[in-house]
Amino acid sequence: MALHMAVDVVRESKQSLTSQIQRFIRKEIAEGILHPGTRLPSSRRLADDLGVSRSVVVEAFGQLVAEGYLEAVRGAGTRVVEHLDTGPAPVVPALLDEGPDTHPPGVRWDLRPGGRNFSAFPRREWLSCYQRVLNRADATDHGYPPPAGEAGLRRELAHCLGRLRGVRTGADQVMVVAGFAQTLALVCAVLAQEGVDALGIEDPGHSGQRQFVRDSGLRPVPLPVDAEGIDVDALAASGVRAVLITPAHQFPTGVELSAGRREALARWARETGGWVIEDDYDGGLWYEQGGIRPLAFQREAPDRVVYAGTASKTLAPGLRLGWIAAPRPLLDKLLRVRARQDLGTDTLTQLAFAELLRGGLFDRHLRRLNARGRDRREALEEAVRRHLPGARVIGRAAGLHAYIRLPRGTDEAAVVAGALARSVLVRGAAPFHARPGTAAPALVVGHVHLPCSGITEAVRAIAEVAKGR
Repeated sequence: MALHMAVDVVRESKQSLTSQIQRFIRKEIAEGILHPGTRLPSSRRLADDLGVSRSVVVEAFGQLVAEGYLEAVRGAGTRVVEHLDTGPAPVVPALLDEGPDTHPPGVRWDLRPGGRNFSAFPRREWLSCYQRVLNRADATDHGYPPPAGEAGLRRELAHCLGRLRGVRTGADQVMVVAGFAQTLALVCAVLAQEGVDALGIEDPGHSGQRQFVRDSGLRPVPLPVDAEGIDVDALAASGVRAVLITPAHQFPTGVELSAGRREALARWARETGGWVIEDDYDGGLWYEQGGIRPLAFQREAPDRVVYAGTASKTLAPGLRLGWIAAPRPLLDKLLRVRARQDLGTDTLTQLAFAELLRGGLFDRHLRRLNARGRDRREALEEAVRRHLPGARVIGRAAGLHAYIRLPRGTDEAAVVAGALARSVLVRGAAPFHARPGTAAPALVVGHVHLPCSGITEAVRAIAEVAKGR
């Protein structure tokens, strides 16, 4: 491999070139710039790049190997040694603060909610779509993308959102973004420009979003959620002019916004000029047999709603692919804010996703995901009925997680801690509440990524803790 490496040598120095190379590499390793396991160029390649004799580099490498900084492996070249301790050990975050893609050691069943669904990623279809895109890509496809996203993807998204979610939009009202995090950042920035200083959020809700809103300069205002979704009377009484909701499958309780609440929320938006940000984070995942997937709330008041979706749950969060459908005047403001932040979303990924949508491959993938998710949901409900008497799974059967209401009086924290001692990592409901002390005991269980047998085994372990065994 023709590797490159930046090495600072001075020919006019009184120090020999060999010593300079040794000293430079030793310093880079000690300061953590060259990491353990980093492969270095061959002695011949580095000598050619530096314009020095190969023997100079061979001698420098040999001395560093002798000192224990480098290792030479036959057929694998020269590397920084793997076991080298170059600095203090990293701080390990608490389990509740870890991202869903960090698998803690010693944990057999990780039940945290999140986008860990990669085993179901449509690898063959994605590769085929990406290959077709590369084969016909021209120079413009390798340039900077339009700020709103590739026209072909925006058109396919408008078609798909109308067909699957009932969203009232057109390609000129759609923007492609890097996941919901960017959506929320853009919306918060525009709201602040409009003089909005507070954003209503669901309680319980996503604790990370509460902090994100606060860090964006707005004041998060928790609004209660009950069996019908967000309390619109509490919203009206709060005086806020914008609210963030998850109406189809509320996070984390899983309840659906009722018809009455939908009407009331649309009326609030029209009468107050308020804004509704709809986070349809898992809109394509619906497991109820014969059930009709609820349509997006956006269709109730398209001129007052910012609709946001993402591929994180249906494909993979690592794609960083999401979309916004918004009224044109607001979308223009979002685009102006975005122009100061980045130069758009990866073009080839956008075009590959458009190809996936256009050919019906994404719909076929969703059907497979829903069949798999239905099996896991049924396994979870059966395990709860059998092993956790008095507990029940509430909310609609959808998405990648479920909300298990525990019997009144259950010590939620003790159940979470005891489950971890049995190699089951699960989240209690308390961290999702703005006022944790008032929350009824519950568990927020990510389950679709697990085998059915694993779901049963994990629930059985939790039940042993709850029963005091």
